[in-house]
Amino acid sequence: MTRKPISRRSFFMAAAATAATAGARSKRVSANDKLNIAFIGAGGRGSGNIKELTGENIVALCDVDWRCAAGSFRQFPNAAKYKDYRVMLDKQKDIDAVVVSTPDHVHAFAAMAAMQLGKHVYCEKPLTHSVWEARRIAEAAREAKVATQMGNCGQAGDWVRDLCEQVWDGAIGPVREVHVWTDRPLGWWPQGIDRPKEAHDIPDSLDWNLWLGPAPERPFNHAYLPFKWRGWWDFGTGALGDIGCHALHPIFRVLKLGHPTTVEAASTEVNSETFPLGSIVRYEFPAREDMPPVKLVWYDGGLKPETPAEYGGVLDKNGTYYVGDKGIFFGNTLLPKSRADEYERPPQTLPRSPGHHAEWVLACKGGEPAGANFDPAGLVTEVVLLGNVALRAGRKLEWDGAAMRVTNKDEANQYLRRDYRDGWTL
Repeated sequence: MTRKPISRRSFFMAAAATAATAGARSKRVSANDKLNIAFIGAGGRGSGNIKELTGENIVALCDVDWRCAAGSFRQFPNAAKYKDYRVMLDKQKDIDAVVVSTPDHVHAFAAMAAMQLGKHVYCEKPLTHSVWEARRIAEAAREAKVATQMGNCGQAGDWVRDLCEQVWDGAIGPVREVHVWTDRPLGWWPQGIDRPKEAHDIPDSLDWNLWLGPAPERPFNHAYLPFKWRGWWDFGTGALGDIGCHALHPIFRVLKLGHPTTVEAASTEVNSETFPLGSIVRYEFPAREDMPPVKLVWYDGGLKPETPAEYGGVLDKNGTYYVGDKGIFFGNTLLPKSRADEYERPPQTLPRSPGHHAEWVLACKGGEPAGANFDPAGLVTEVVLLGNVALRAGRKLEWDGAAMRVTNKDEANQYLRRDYRDGWTL
């Protein structure tokens, strides 16, 4: 087989669902200029994103809890400081780009507000809190013609390109199954619990009303902060939302996935407040191009798939393996050894990434779309969060991705989006 080199543009454009439109970029910042970046969420994960972008101009820092953001405030004393991102975007006119590192339930609102003002946006994973929000945000990014990136940093790794090249070359033959597992939430945050009845004093540094944002009002309790918000339906997206956008995005790229045809879930008890302690979600995808239908199975809470005979060891806490007709990829390791010994790896054809954050910066300055721009990121987020819909629906769902609708259980469609508190609209 003749292998033709694939350009950087071809690779990143192929990763986008509607790449031609995604390629349009604001030209307000030249390649030699520094971006003026504002951060919505300056503590926690926000501080990690700041560290990756210190080569640009950090002009504004916004956080609803100034104690949490104190380290970033000290590091950038000349940056303007805000608690309400809406005030920041309205008042500060020198912002070129915005990084959103809030809890999940605010992602879509902060990203939308920035894009509507023509700002480039980097938003942490999962891109949104609901399936409908993911579709809406991807559409808005195309309309605004801004550079975008979701914060699933692993997508920029060379290992993703290596795996694409080998699977596309037929290293394990047609892939029929993929299994993905994580230990979360075990040891990370509580799930399977009810809402606390008592109200705690709100810390002086925290604006609890702003933290709630579009979520329903409730008294403050330390059960929600810090980080524990991930396990609550109103604020987080559970283990699947936390890790799924990391783990599934490479699978979507390797196997050229679109929307699934069905999704079903099994779990420990599901309640109305928090995600279950553990779950298994099964997606079925149709044939694509020269690839056959494939089943993708997700496990969390310490649940794991069967250990493949080719591996023979004990499964780690987190992992992925692909099952093909000729062998498996356990992570990036080709098994069985007999297949690895006979297989000749193809030459590199895919361009390597300059780095996850660097992709976005270059795109902001008129370059090519970043690898996790809101087109592919929106699709992955929709499919990830569809698993949470299946958890709540309690049966196998048939999915019409183009129409964004469950076709065999109409009541399940209520979980595709959420109601917002008065004063919040998207």
